[in-house]
Amino acid sequence: GGRMDVLEEKEEEEQREELKALESSDNLQDVETKVSEEQVFVPSDVLDFDWSSIDTSQLPSSYSTNSLKEKKLLLMADHFLQQYTHLCPDRKPLFLHPVNECGLEKFVSTTVRLTLLPYPELHYWDGCAGFVSDYLTMEPLKCPITPPSSLYSPTTILKYQRGNCFDFSVLLCSLLLGAGYDAYCVHGYATHQMCSLDETLELCPLLRKTRPVVPKDGMKSNKSRIKPQPDLQGMFELQQETKKKKAETDAAQKNKEREEEKEVGKLKHDPLNGLRVHAWVLVLSGKREVPETFFINPFTGNSHSTTDEHFLGIESIWNHRNYWVNMQDCRNGCKDLIFDLGDTICWEVMLSGSSKSLQQLPDAEKEKKLPDKAMDETQEKEDMSFDMPPSWVAPIQISPRAFETRCSQGRKVILYKQAKLEKWVPYLNGNGLVKRLTIYADSDYTEAVEVREWFKNREDLLDVREVNKQTQVATDYFSPGHLLSLKAHTYKSLEPEGEHMMEFYHEARVDGLQKHVEHGNEMTEYFVGRDDFLHVRQTTFGKRGKKVHLAGTRTDTSQPIVQIKECFHRNLEKPADKDVAERIFLITEDTISLTYHLKDKYITASKKDFFKAAEHDRKGSETVMTPEMCITYQAGSPEKDKKLLPLYKLLQELTREEKQLKQQVQQSEAEVLNILEIRKNEENDIKLSVSMYNTKRNEMRGQQYEATKNTTEDELPGQKEQGLDYLAPFLIQIGNREKMTKGQALRVRDNCLMDLKHRLINKVNIIQARFEKAVEELQMKEQWFQEKRDQLSAEEEGDFLTRYSEVMFHNHILALRLNREKQMAPQKYLALEEKLRKDPRLAEHFGHT
Repeated sequence: GGRMDVLEEKEEEEQREELKALESSDNLQDVETKVSEEQVFVPSDVLDFDWSSIDTSQLPSSYSTNSLKEKKLLLMADHFLQQYTHLCPDRKPLFLHPVNECGLEKFVSTTVRLTLLPYPELHYWDGCAGFVSDYLTMEPLKCPITPPSSLYSPTTILKYQRGNCFDFSVLLCSLLLGAGYDAYCVHGYATHQMCSLDETLELCPLLRKTRPVVPKDGMKSNKSRIKPQPDLQGMFELQQETKKKKAETDAAQKNKEREEEKEVGKLKHDPLNGLRVHAWVLVLSGKREVPETFFINPFTGNSHSTTDEHFLGIESIWNHRNYWVNMQDCRNGCKDLIFDLGDTICWEVMLSGSSKSLQQLPDAEKEKKLPDKAMDETQEKEDMSFDMPPSWVAPIQISPRAFETRCSQGRKVILYKQAKLEKWVPYLNGNGLVKRLTIYADSDYTEAVEVREWFKNREDLLDVREVNKQTQVATDYFSPGHLLSLKAHTYKSLEPEGEHMMEFYHEARVDGLQKHVEHGNEMTEYFVGRDDFLHVRQTTFGKRGKKVHLAGTRTDTSQPIVQIKECFHRNLEKPADKDVAERIFLITEDTISLTYHLKDKYITASKKDFFKAAEHDRKGSETVMTPEMCITYQAGSPEKDKKLLPLYKLLQELTREEKQLKQQVQQSEAEVLNILEIRKNEENDIKLSVSMYNTKRNEMRGQQYEATKNTTEDELPGQKEQGLDYLAPFLIQIGNREKMTKGQALRVRDNCLMDLKHRLINKVNIIQARFEKAVEELQMKEQWFQEKRDQLSAEEEGDFLTRYSEVMFHNHILALRLNREKQMAPQKYLALEEKLRKDPRLAEHFGHT
């Protein structure tokens, strides 16, 4: 009993020393972090990085010493390993207590340090996985078939931005546990492709297309369904077409099978297949609303199913609470594994006191599953058992600059199957480029087919650019808010002579233009949501005339318009045979053609064709209407319309609209030229925007702002005098003379005072009119309320009284403004009169100096 008391006192002293060491380690870590913030970019191209040369003198004491509880844990781990080796002599040794950067043995569970960083991206598993895969540089294991002999702390791994698969997994598991996920580090076996981070056989995630869910046709018959028309094609032609399609499908399938055989052959030729050691992360379902258990490959940050063929087996798993050994058969990889860690047959736990099944459940479900007495007994057993000591690792900290920089040297390249993905840090490239995907036609990455680029922080709001390397056609995509309401732009070059397709955010445009297409001698415009129901306007141009450059003359580069065609949606307020569906203006032939919408149960539409009179048929400027100038077809009516007056008025209206259309087409051409000019200027002078909260990058802008502020302050008095010159509009009327006669000075003064008087009167009249209108509306509402008061419910009556009080308050404000303006008008008039008398330009005529 006395020995037990002495041991307990020593253990308490060790715990006190451990807490002091952790406190001091926090302070040291702060100093270490501040120093490391200045050196974010660490060279990653040196493959023979010497870990033995790193400086460990500044590390906290917990890195170089073991507490009494940690020593006891190491003894328990050795005892557990002896029993495991005795019971399972054919299995390989467990990864239990490798040495850390100080050469001291540490249990793997204590290397996991729960961390929740203040970055919203790291509050989700995909953000944590993406950060770890981008931030760290992968180092292969020294021996591919055995686990490493050392496991460094996550703080050291973050400092040097490099590590093996075990280092990646421990850091990722620490971040996931801090974010609330039920995560575990896994020691197992995987394919050579996964262990060596070889993704040349994998399809790039940016190219994976999700197939839309196609609803299956129901089995119920629908009698009202329209029967399909019979196929009139001959049976022989159908058979030939079917054979041709089948041959093409078979050839494509064979080519696909050959490629798959090559890929599988590469994997099967690995002599160490099934023996290569790998570490990854396991996330169990339950916490953070994870619906299904899955794996995370820390090298790529991608999630995988537990049945993925790349994972060939599991030796053990661990987190900050416990260590579990897999006792299940892994002949089929991880496909048949059961991840119920409470099952003692499938998983052998090292510290038996930890109740895994209860830890997975939320607090509310724990109380439902176990009664109070059972909970008390469980807590007593846990108190008597050995608990995992706290982590010896200092708090994990990542500075904002390091978090933003991500990749070592600010750039990362990943090779996929016939694709190369490049990533950059924001603001590293002057054009705002942050990501580029190059798609190749071959596996040797020599023939580029397509390039996709992603941009950030551009002032022109350019988001994505896609370039087809075979046709050299580029497409730019913009975020909402562009100065020109531009959404997308497809082009070969930014010169006006090329072909262009521009898409706009039509909600931000007055004319509702959605798309503008220029192809050859045609220009097509597509509209949405117009009041006149116009949705397509197509213009055909003639050949451009020869450009004649003369001195002092302007060259006309506009093309002659040959035809304008407009298409309209149905206007339900008009009859179908009176609602124009299409109209064509043949400019060169002086012809206008109208086609109306189809009436119900009709297969032909009404039409009208107008032929303008020739010059010899015109009398002066007026056109003489003859029956030959209009050909009319009225669907459902065999008689022709013999009245010429309505047709004459319609022709006059169409002639006026033709002139307006020509002007609109010219404006569209000018707008396109303006857009191309602006886009060229934006590309020649690319500017990046900086958030107002980014203080470091705003230092330069702050200095520029202070400089401009000082210059404006120096020029402010003159600007004020120039901007507030109340006599300027009236001095212009007399020619801005320096010397005026007394009559001119009196006229300037009287005009200025009269103008102020009129403005004050107009202002009072406007407020008076608004006030009277508001009072009238208030009286009408009050009268309506008195009439409907008995029919209104209590809730409706309360809403009305609330709105009534708001209107009353609005009227009160208007009345106050009206009274204030009436009181201040004489004072403003007298003040201006006094200013005019003292103005140096008029003072000599009124006896003032």
